[in-house]
Amino acid sequence: MARSQETFSKKEAEKRKLQKRKEKEQRKEERKANAKEGKSLEEMFAYVDENGNLSSTPPDPTKKKEIKEENILLGARKEEPVNPADLIRTGKVTFFNQGKGFGFIRDLKSQESVFVHVNGLQTPIAENDMVTFEVERGLKGLNAVKVKKK
Repeated sequence: MARSQETFSKKEAEKRKLQKRKEKEQRKEERKANAKEGKSLEEMFAYVDENGNLSSTPPDPTKKKEIKEENILLGARKEEPVNPADLIRTGKVTFFNQGKGFGFIRDLKSQESVFVHVNGLQTPIAENDMVTFEVERGLKGLNAVKVKKK
């Protein structure tokens, strides 16, 4: 007669699997017992107060404000037309590398440093030159374009 091929470790592994299955079934039963199903509709409501926070109590009807339909704006905000003269800035070239073709301009009004590339030049510039320029948003920040020597 052949002996059983089951070894001690196989028996232990089978016991662990069976124990895990039982624990999983117990957790499933606990979740079913503590389920939040069956609540009334009012218990499931969430309200937003005047500050925008969620609460379980309904808002105070005395604080209710009437809003006219005409006052509700949908879509993007309309921008006022910008005067082209406001876009032109003046500044001083603080650094410019002719070999690599880039540098920086210090805006005289806001004192911020703006990157300038040789592609944005209309006239050749050098360090300490006073220039006029326009600003546009680039990938890494503000870029000076249409740069002219004053």
